[in-house]
Amino acid sequence: MSLDEKRVLITGISGFVGSQMAKRLIDRGADVYGLYRRRSDGVVPHNLKRLGIGSEANLLEGDLENISSIGEALTASDPDVIFHLGAQSFIPRSFSNPLETAGSNCSGTANLLEAVRVKDGDPVVVFAGSSEEYGMVISSQEQYRRALDQYGTLFPEPDKIPEVPINEKNPLRPMSPYAVSKVYGDYLMRNYWHSYGVKTVVSRAFNHEGAGRGIMFVTSVITSQVMKLKFAEADGITIGNVNAVRDWSHVSDIIDGYLLLAEKGRHGDVYNQGSMRANSVMSYLLLSLDKAGYPVDRIETFHGEKWVDDPTEPDRSEIFGIKFQKTKIDGMLLRGEIEFEPEDGGILVHTPTDKIKVVLDPERFRPAEVPILLSDTAKIKELGFEPRLGLEDIIEDQLNYYLSEMERKGLY
Repeated sequence: MSLDEKRVLITGISGFVGSQMAKRLIDRGADVYGLYRRRSDGVVPHNLKRLGIGSEANLLEGDLENISSIGEALTASDPDVIFHLGAQSFIPRSFSNPLETAGSNCSGTANLLEAVRVKDGDPVVVFAGSSEEYGMVISSQEQYRRALDQYGTLFPEPDKIPEVPINEKNPLRPMSPYAVSKVYGDYLMRNYWHSYGVKTVVSRAFNHEGAGRGIMFVTSVITSQVMKLKFAEADGITIGNVNAVRDWSHVSDIIDGYLLLAEKGRHGDVYNQGSMRANSVMSYLLLSLDKAGYPVDRIETFHGEKWVDDPTEPDRSEIFGIKFQKTKIDGMLLRGEIEFEPEDGGILVHTPTDKIKVVLDPERFRPAEVPILLSDTAKIKELGFEPRLGLEDIIEDQLNYYLSEMERKGLY
Protein backbone atom coordinates (compact mmCIF):
# COMPACT_ATOMS: atom_id res chain seq x y z
CA MET A 1 0.00 0.00 0.00
CA SER A 2 1.53 3.30 -1.11
CA LEU A 3 0.66 6.26 1.14
CA ASP A 4 0.62 8.69 -1.78
CA GLU A 5 -2.86 10.25 -2.02
CA LYS A 6 -4.07 8.21 0.98
CA ARG A 7 -6.01 9.69 3.90
CA VAL A 8 -3.79 9.71 6.98
CA LEU A 9 -4.60 10.61 10.58
CA ILE A 10 -1.69 11.49 12.90
CA THR A 11 -2.27 11.72 16.64
CA GLY A 12 0.25 14.08 18.18
CA ILE A 13 0.71 15.94 14.88
CA SER A 14 2.13 19.00 16.64
CA GLY A 15 4.93 16.99 18.25
CA PHE A 16 8.54 16.54 17.19
CA VAL A 17 7.93 13.42 15.06
CA GLY A 18 4.30 14.06 14.13
CA SER A 19 4.98 17.42 12.53
CA GLN A 20 7.87 16.12 10.43
CA MET A 21 5.87 13.06 9.41
CA ALA A 22 3.01 15.34 8.34
CA LYS A 23 5.42 17.38 6.22
CA ARG A 24 6.77 14.23 4.55
CA LEU A 25 3.30 12.88 3.79
CA ILE A 26 1.97 16.19 2.47
CA ASP A 27 4.96 16.36 0.14
CA ARG A 28 4.04 12.88 -1.10
CA GLY A 29 0.48 13.96 -1.87
CA ALA A 30 -1.29 12.35 1.09
CA ASP A 31 -4.39 13.96 2.60
CA VAL A 32 -3.15 14.55 6.16
CA TYR A 33 -5.32 15.05 9.23
CA GLY A 34 -3.91 15.69 12.66
CA LEU A 35 -5.38 15.36 16.14
CA TYR A 36 -4.10 18.02 18.52
CA ARG A 37 -5.09 19.82 21.69
CA ARG A 38 -6.27 23.34 21.00
CA ARG A 39 -4.13 26.09 22.47
CA SER A 40 -5.95 28.72 24.51
CA ASP A 41 -4.37 31.48 22.40
CA GLY A 42 -5.43 29.84 19.12
CA VAL A 43 -1.89 29.98 17.72
CA VAL A 44 -0.79 27.31 15.23
CA PRO A 45 1.54 24.89 17.09
CA HIS A 46 5.20 25.90 16.79
CA ASN A 47 6.43 22.75 15.04
CA LEU A 48 3.77 22.99 12.33
CA LYS A 49 4.42 26.69 11.84
CA ARG A 50 8.20 26.12 11.67
CA LEU A 51 7.75 23.51 8.94
CA GLY A 52 5.26 25.67 7.05
CA ILE A 53 2.40 23.17 7.07
CA GLY A 54 -0.10 24.82 9.42
CA SER A 55 -2.54 25.44 6.58
CA GLU A 56 -1.80 22.30 4.57
CA ALA A 57 -2.66 19.80 7.27
CA ASN A 58 -6.28 19.35 8.35
CA LEU A 59 -6.06 20.07 12.07
CA LEU A 60 -8.70 18.46 14.27
CA GLU A 61 -9.18 19.52 17.87
CA GLY A 62 -9.35 16.60 20.24
CA ASP A 63 -8.09 14.87 23.33
CA LEU A 64 -6.97 11.24 23.48
CA GLU A 65 -8.59 10.96 26.90
CA ASN A 66 -11.97 11.88 25.40
CA ILE A 67 -13.23 9.02 23.22
CA SER A 68 -16.00 11.10 21.65
CA SER A 69 -13.49 13.61 20.27
CA ILE A 70 -11.50 10.71 18.80
CA GLY A 71 -14.66 9.40 17.20
CA GLU A 72 -15.31 12.81 15.66
CA ALA A 73 -11.75 12.89 14.31
CA LEU A 74 -12.22 9.46 12.73
CA THR A 75 -15.46 10.60 11.10
CA ALA A 76 -13.81 13.75 9.72
CA SER A 77 -10.67 12.02 8.45
CA ASP A 78 -11.97 8.57 7.42
CA PRO A 79 -8.33 7.43 7.46
CA ASP A 80 -6.64 4.67 5.49
CA VAL A 81 -3.76 4.84 7.98
CA ILE A 82 -3.44 6.10 11.55
CA PHE A 83 -0.05 6.90 13.04
CA HIS A 84 -0.60 6.92 16.81
CA LEU A 85 2.22 9.17 18.01
CA GLY A 86 0.33 11.20 20.62
CA ALA A 87 1.70 10.60 24.12
CA GLN A 88 3.32 12.08 27.19
CA SER A 89 6.83 11.10 26.13
CA PHE A 90 9.20 12.85 28.58
CA ILE A 91 10.52 10.14 30.89
CA PRO A 92 11.45 12.34 33.92
CA ARG A 93 7.94 13.83 33.83
CA SER A 94 6.48 10.33 34.04
CA PHE A 95 8.23 9.85 37.39
CA SER A 96 6.80 13.11 38.78
CA ASN A 97 3.38 12.73 37.09
CA PRO A 98 2.71 8.99 36.65
CA LEU A 99 -1.08 9.35 36.60
CA GLU A 100 -0.92 11.98 33.86
CA THR A 101 1.28 9.63 31.83
CA ALA A 102 -1.10 6.71 32.38
CA GLY A 103 -4.09 8.82 31.36
CA SER A 104 -2.54 10.09 28.16
CA ASN A 105 -0.66 6.98 27.10
CA CYS A 106 -2.77 4.11 28.42
CA SER A 107 -6.33 5.48 28.37
CA GLY A 108 -5.57 7.48 25.22
CA THR A 109 -4.44 4.38 23.34
CA ALA A 110 -7.39 2.34 24.58
CA ASN A 111 -9.78 5.11 23.51
CA LEU A 112 -8.29 5.28 20.03
CA LEU A 113 -8.49 1.53 19.46
CA GLU A 114 -12.01 1.30 20.83
CA ALA A 115 -13.14 4.21 18.66
CA VAL A 116 -11.66 2.50 15.58
CA ARG A 117 -13.45 -0.74 16.51
CA VAL A 118 -16.82 0.91 17.18
CA LYS A 119 -16.65 3.07 14.03
CA ASP A 120 -16.06 -0.14 12.07
CA GLY A 121 -13.43 1.44 9.83
CA ASP A 122 -10.53 -0.48 8.32
CA PRO A 123 -7.39 1.64 8.82
CA VAL A 124 -3.90 0.35 9.48
CA VAL A 125 -2.91 1.65 12.95
CA VAL A 126 0.83 2.09 13.50
CA PHE A 127 1.68 2.50 17.19
CA ALA A 128 4.70 4.42 18.45
CA GLY A 129 6.02 2.03 21.04
CA SER A 130 9.48 2.56 22.52
CA SER A 131 12.81 0.91 23.14
CA GLU A 132 12.26 1.97 26.76
CA GLU A 133 9.92 -1.03 27.01
CA TYR A 134 13.04 -3.24 27.14
CA GLY A 135 14.28 -1.28 30.15
CA MET A 136 16.88 -3.07 32.22
CA VAL A 137 18.82 -4.86 29.49
CA ILE A 138 21.70 -6.91 30.87
CA SER A 139 24.97 -6.32 29.05
CA SER A 140 27.47 -8.09 31.37
CA GLN A 141 27.75 -10.29 34.44
CA GLU A 142 29.01 -7.29 36.42
CA GLN A 143 25.99 -5.19 35.44
CA TYR A 144 23.69 -8.11 36.34
CA ARG A 145 25.29 -8.34 39.79
CA ARG A 146 24.95 -4.59 40.35
CA ALA A 147 21.30 -4.67 39.25
CA LEU A 148 20.54 -7.40 41.77
CA ASP A 149 22.37 -5.47 44.50
CA GLN A 150 20.36 -2.34 43.70
CA TYR A 151 16.89 -3.80 43.11
CA GLY A 152 16.98 -7.19 44.83
CA THR A 153 15.02 -8.90 42.05
CA LEU A 154 15.03 -8.89 38.27
CA PHE A 155 12.06 -10.19 36.31
CA PRO A 156 12.22 -11.95 34.03
CA GLU A 157 15.62 -13.37 34.82
CA PRO A 158 18.01 -13.31 31.84
CA ASP A 159 18.27 -16.48 29.79
CA LYS A 160 21.58 -15.30 28.39
CA ILE A 161 24.15 -12.60 29.09
CA PRO A 162 24.67 -10.27 27.29
CA GLU A 163 21.14 -9.48 26.11
CA VAL A 164 22.37 -7.08 23.43
CA PRO A 165 21.87 -6.32 20.60
CA ILE A 166 18.17 -6.18 21.49
CA ASN A 167 15.73 -7.98 19.21
CA GLU A 168 11.95 -8.10 19.47
CA LYS A 169 12.09 -11.29 21.58
CA ASN A 170 14.10 -9.65 24.38
CA PRO A 171 12.35 -9.61 27.77
CA LEU A 172 10.52 -6.39 28.69
CA ARG A 173 11.69 -4.84 31.98
CA PRO A 174 10.34 -1.26 31.85
CA MET A 175 12.10 1.10 34.25
CA SER A 176 9.80 4.16 34.24
CA PRO A 177 6.06 4.90 34.31
CA TYR A 178 6.46 6.07 30.71
CA ALA A 179 7.96 2.73 29.67
CA VAL A 180 5.23 0.82 31.50
CA SER A 181 2.58 2.85 29.66
CA LYS A 182 4.18 1.94 26.33
CA VAL A 183 4.20 -1.76 27.23
CA TYR A 184 0.46 -1.43 27.92
CA GLY A 185 -0.17 0.18 24.54
CA ASP A 186 2.07 -2.35 22.79
CA TYR A 187 0.11 -5.33 24.13
CA LEU A 188 -3.26 -3.65 23.65
CA MET A 189 -2.49 -2.96 19.98
CA ARG A 190 -1.72 -6.61 19.37
CA ASN A 191 -4.76 -7.70 21.38
CA TYR A 192 -7.07 -5.62 19.20
CA TRP A 193 -5.68 -7.37 16.11
CA HIS A 194 -6.14 -10.81 17.62
CA SER A 195 -9.52 -10.06 19.22
CA TYR A 196 -11.20 -7.69 16.79
CA GLY A 197 -9.16 -7.68 13.59
CA VAL A 198 -8.02 -4.06 13.94
CA LYS A 199 -4.98 -3.88 11.65
CA THR A 200 -2.30 -2.79 14.10
CA VAL A 201 1.49 -2.70 13.75
CA VAL A 202 3.80 -1.90 16.68
CA SER A 203 7.03 0.06 16.23
CA ARG A 204 9.53 -0.04 19.06
CA ALA A 205 11.68 2.88 17.99
CA PHE A 206 14.96 3.48 19.74
CA ASN A 207 16.00 7.07 20.49
CA HIS A 208 15.50 9.44 17.58
CA GLU A 209 16.68 13.01 17.42
CA GLY A 210 17.13 15.96 15.08
CA ALA A 211 16.34 19.63 14.61
CA GLY A 212 13.43 20.75 16.77
CA ARG A 213 13.69 18.06 19.44
CA GLY A 214 12.15 19.33 22.71
CA ILE A 215 14.52 21.26 24.95
CA MET A 216 13.92 18.87 27.87
CA PHE A 217 15.43 15.86 26.05
CA VAL A 218 19.09 15.11 26.74
CA THR A 219 20.39 15.67 23.19
CA SER A 220 18.80 19.11 23.10
CA VAL A 221 19.99 19.81 26.65
CA ILE A 222 23.51 19.17 25.33
CA THR A 223 23.38 20.94 21.97
CA SER A 224 21.54 24.02 23.26
CA GLN A 225 24.15 24.47 26.01
CA VAL A 226 27.00 23.96 23.56
CA MET A 227 25.64 26.76 21.38
CA LYS A 228 25.20 29.03 24.40
CA LEU A 229 28.81 28.30 25.28
CA LYS A 230 29.82 29.12 21.72
CA PHE A 231 28.20 32.55 21.91
CA ALA A 232 29.38 33.34 25.45
CA GLU A 233 25.92 32.99 26.97
CA ALA A 234 27.23 30.28 29.33
CA ASP A 235 30.58 29.39 30.86
CA GLY A 236 30.01 25.66 31.19
CA ILE A 237 27.60 22.77 30.75
CA THR A 238 25.36 21.04 33.30
CA ILE A 239 24.20 17.49 32.65
CA GLY A 240 22.97 14.34 34.41
CA ASN A 241 24.07 10.76 33.78
CA VAL A 242 26.72 10.75 31.05
CA ASN A 243 27.26 6.97 31.31
CA ALA A 244 23.92 6.04 29.74
CA VAL A 245 24.36 4.43 26.32
CA ARG A 246 21.69 4.85 23.66
CA ASP A 247 20.96 3.80 20.09
CA TRP A 248 20.38 7.21 18.43
CA SER A 249 18.78 7.51 14.99
CA HIS A 250 17.98 10.58 12.93
CA VAL A 251 14.26 11.33 13.10
CA SER A 252 14.11 11.23 9.29
CA ASP A 253 15.21 7.58 9.31
CA ILE A 254 12.61 6.70 11.93
CA ILE A 255 9.86 8.35 9.88
CA ASP A 256 11.01 6.24 6.91
CA GLY A 257 10.50 3.21 9.15
CA TYR A 258 7.01 4.25 10.27
CA LEU A 259 5.90 4.72 6.66
CA LEU A 260 7.40 1.37 5.69
CA LEU A 261 5.55 -0.38 8.53
CA ALA A 262 2.25 1.15 7.41
CA GLU A 263 2.86 -0.15 3.90
CA LYS A 264 4.49 -3.53 4.54
CA GLY A 265 4.36 -4.36 8.26
CA ARG A 266 2.60 -7.56 9.28
CA HIS A 267 -0.56 -6.84 11.27
CA GLY A 268 -0.34 -7.76 14.95
CA ASP A 269 3.45 -7.81 14.83
CA VAL A 270 6.27 -5.82 16.47
CA TYR A 271 9.29 -4.23 14.80
CA ASN A 272 12.37 -2.57 16.28
CA GLN A 273 13.56 0.65 14.68
CA GLY A 274 17.10 1.84 15.33
CA SER A 275 20.61 2.46 14.04
CA MET A 276 22.40 -0.59 15.51
CA ARG A 277 24.88 1.84 17.12
CA ALA A 278 25.51 2.33 20.85
CA ASN A 279 26.85 5.73 21.91
CA SER A 280 27.06 7.32 25.34
CA VAL A 281 25.67 10.64 26.51
CA MET A 282 29.31 11.55 27.21
CA SER A 283 30.23 10.88 23.59
CA TYR A 284 27.23 12.90 22.35
CA LEU A 285 28.40 15.83 24.43
CA LEU A 286 32.03 15.63 23.29
CA LEU A 287 31.13 15.21 19.62
CA SER A 288 28.77 18.21 19.92
CA LEU A 289 31.64 20.30 21.28
CA ASP A 290 33.86 19.09 18.46
CA LYS A 291 31.24 20.01 15.82
CA ALA A 292 30.89 23.47 17.39
CA GLY A 293 34.61 24.18 17.06
CA TYR A 294 35.98 22.76 20.34
CA PRO A 295 38.12 19.74 19.37
CA VAL A 296 38.55 17.60 22.48
CA ASP A 297 42.08 16.55 23.50
CA ARG A 298 41.42 15.15 26.97
CA ILE A 299 38.78 14.79 29.66
CA GLU A 300 39.36 14.44 33.40
CA THR A 301 37.20 14.57 36.49
CA PHE A 302 37.35 17.66 38.70
CA HIS A 303 39.41 15.75 41.27
CA GLY A 304 41.77 14.41 38.60
CA GLU A 305 41.20 10.77 39.54
CA LYS A 306 39.82 9.72 36.15
CA TRP A 307 41.04 10.86 32.74
CA VAL A 308 40.99 9.87 29.09
CA ASP A 309 43.18 11.24 26.31
CA ASP A 310 41.67 11.62 22.82
CA PRO A 311 38.23 10.39 24.01
CA THR A 312 36.49 10.97 20.65
CA GLU A 313 38.91 9.03 18.47
CA PRO A 314 37.16 6.16 16.63
CA ASP A 315 37.00 2.77 18.34
CA ARG A 316 36.75 0.02 15.76
CA SER A 317 36.72 -2.89 18.18
CA GLU A 318 33.97 -5.51 18.22
CA ILE A 319 31.55 -5.37 21.15
CA PHE A 320 28.58 -7.72 21.72
CA GLY A 321 29.66 -9.63 18.63
CA ILE A 322 29.24 -6.71 16.22
CA LYS A 323 31.14 -3.66 15.02
CA PHE A 324 29.47 -0.25 14.99
CA GLN A 325 30.42 3.44 14.94
CA LYS A 326 31.61 4.49 18.37
CA THR A 327 34.28 6.55 20.12
CA LYS A 328 37.07 5.61 22.49
CA ILE A 329 35.02 6.81 25.49
CA ASP A 330 32.04 4.75 24.28
CA GLY A 331 34.20 1.63 24.17
CA MET A 332 35.58 2.25 27.64
CA LEU A 333 32.11 2.77 29.11
CA LEU A 334 30.72 -0.30 27.35
CA ARG A 335 33.59 -2.46 28.59
CA GLY A 336 33.21 -1.13 32.17
CA GLU A 337 36.67 0.47 32.16
CA ILE A 338 35.43 3.84 33.40
CA GLU A 339 32.31 5.40 34.93
CA PHE A 340 31.47 8.98 35.87
CA GLU A 341 29.52 9.54 39.08
CA PRO A 342 28.01 12.57 40.88
CA GLU A 343 30.77 12.21 43.48
CA ASP A 344 33.27 13.15 40.75
CA GLY A 345 31.71 16.62 40.79
CA GLY A 346 32.13 17.08 37.09
CA ILE A 347 34.45 16.77 34.14
CA LEU A 348 36.99 19.15 32.65
CA VAL A 349 37.06 19.01 28.86
CA HIS A 350 40.44 20.09 27.51
CA THR A 351 40.52 21.68 24.05
CA PRO A 352 43.48 23.45 22.39
CA THR A 353 42.20 26.81 23.67
CA ASP A 354 39.81 26.12 26.56
CA LYS A 355 39.01 24.06 29.61
CA ILE A 356 35.26 23.55 29.59
CA LYS A 357 33.52 22.59 32.82
CA VAL A 358 30.84 19.92 32.64
CA VAL A 359 28.96 19.74 35.95
CA LEU A 360 27.27 16.44 36.86
CA ASP A 361 23.99 17.40 38.55
CA PRO A 362 22.68 14.63 40.86
CA GLU A 363 19.14 16.01 40.48
CA ARG A 364 19.23 15.10 36.78
CA PHE A 365 19.90 11.41 37.44
CA ARG A 366 16.75 9.26 37.09
CA PRO A 367 15.38 7.24 40.05
CA ALA A 368 15.72 4.10 37.89
CA GLU A 369 18.06 4.25 34.91
CA VAL A 370 18.27 2.19 31.75
CA PRO A 371 22.03 1.63 31.27
CA ILE A 372 22.18 0.55 27.62
CA LEU A 373 20.02 0.33 24.52
CA LEU A 374 21.39 -1.18 21.29
CA SER A 375 18.98 -2.39 18.61
CA ASP A 376 18.89 -5.44 16.42
CA THR A 377 16.85 -4.26 13.42
CA ALA A 378 17.12 -7.37 11.25
CA LYS A 379 13.34 -7.81 11.23
CA ILE A 380 12.45 -4.40 9.74
CA LYS A 381 15.41 -4.67 7.36
CA GLU A 382 13.68 -7.70 5.85
CA LEU A 383 10.97 -5.24 4.74
CA GLY A 384 13.62 -3.10 3.02
CA PHE A 385 14.58 -0.60 5.74
CA GLU A 386 18.08 0.91 5.76
CA PRO A 387 19.11 3.95 7.88
CA ARG A 388 20.71 6.76 5.86
CA LEU A 389 22.12 9.16 8.47
CA GLY A 390 24.75 8.88 11.19
CA LEU A 391 25.29 10.26 14.68
CA GLU A 392 27.23 13.30 13.48
CA ASP A 393 24.40 14.17 11.06
CA ILE A 394 22.01 14.30 14.02
CA ILE A 395 24.34 16.51 16.06
CA GLU A 396 24.98 18.86 13.15
CA ASP A 397 21.24 19.28 12.52
CA GLN A 398 20.60 20.08 16.16
CA LEU A 399 23.44 22.60 16.39
CA ASN A 400 22.28 24.29 13.17
CA TYR A 401 18.75 24.46 14.57
CA TYR A 402 19.92 26.34 17.67
CA LEU A 403 22.07 28.61 15.52
CA SER A 404 19.02 29.48 13.41
CA GLU A 405 17.00 30.09 16.58
CA MET A 406 19.65 32.54 17.79
CA GLU A 407 19.60 34.28 14.41
CA ARG A 408 15.81 34.49 14.55
CA LYS A 409 15.98 36.12 17.99
CA GLY A 410 18.68 38.53 16.81
CA LEU A 411 21.34 37.04 19.06
CA TYR A 412 23.70 36.23 16.19
